[in-house]
Amino acid sequence: MGHYIIKCCSPEHVEEYGKIYAKAFSGEPWNDCWKIEDAILHISEILESEQSYGWECLSDGNVVGFILGSTMLFHYGRVFEINDLAVLPDYQRNGIATKLLKHCISEMKERGIKGINLITANEGTLPEFYGRYGFEREEEVILMGMKIE
Repeated sequence: MGHYIIKCCSPEHVEEYGKIYAKAFSGEPWNDCWKIEDAILHISEILESEQSYGWECLSDGNVVGFILGSTMLFHYGRVFEINDLAVLPDYQRNGIATKLLKHCISEMKERGIKGINLITANEGTLPEFYGRYGFEREEEVILMGMKIE
């Protein structure tokens, strides 16, 4: 593992986050065809929320990954929803996602957040990855969606 620095996300790096997001989610397991300008807008919208939190990972001064999300208040307390965790493909499998996730968990604990949620691919390595850090499949809820065309 190389030398990486984790710091708070910076509005000045939104374009870099968008490029990372588009590249990371174009590969397995997602294979999504993100346009960079749409990814930049996606990231900007998350960061504009007053309840958003995010951290970036730097290698030699360059952003190589990030984690973003926002908190929401429920009757039992505030919960953090991880919206995005993305690492440049050339830097994947070097422990960067782990560093970002652990940092995020630690920060949320310090802030008194009651839980962390995320949505991920149902198959492949991601459920196992998140499981190593205490995430479990929810039994009481399901994700539902509706396409509008």
